[in-house]
Amino acid sequence: MANTTITRRQNALALFQAYAEKALASGAPPKGLEQTFAATLQISPSMWSQIKSSRPIGDKLARQIEQHHGKPTGWLDEARESDSVAPAEKAFLDLALKAWRATNSTGRKALREQMKQVAATKVSSLR
Repeated sequence: MANTTITRRQNALALFQAYAEKALASGAPPKGLEQTFAATLQISPSMWSQIKSSRPIGDKLARQIEQHHGKPTGWLDEARESDSVAPAEKAFLDLALKAWRATNSTGRKALREQMKQVAATKVSSLR
């Protein structure tokens, strides 16, 4: 069973990503996108910032987010695979691949262990 807190956050971030890509494609400046996105959800920019980092999205707020973005009830609760890689994710993957290729087996083992440690720390902090 998936962790609802993580699933809701990932889906809210996916909504923001889609919102930002659409706004940037239409010529909107990047500055202020998070504030305008928060306004579309009818929440404060501070609350949006908290949601992005660690604040759980309760049932009432989840339904509010779905309603304001034209999603069916329960959409935020459904785990889904992302079909696309965001530019920031791509940049990270490129950097990770470059680091992987630039080192030997000892360095690769250290990279792998460090990534496992970071992932374990992040997951445990969300519980």
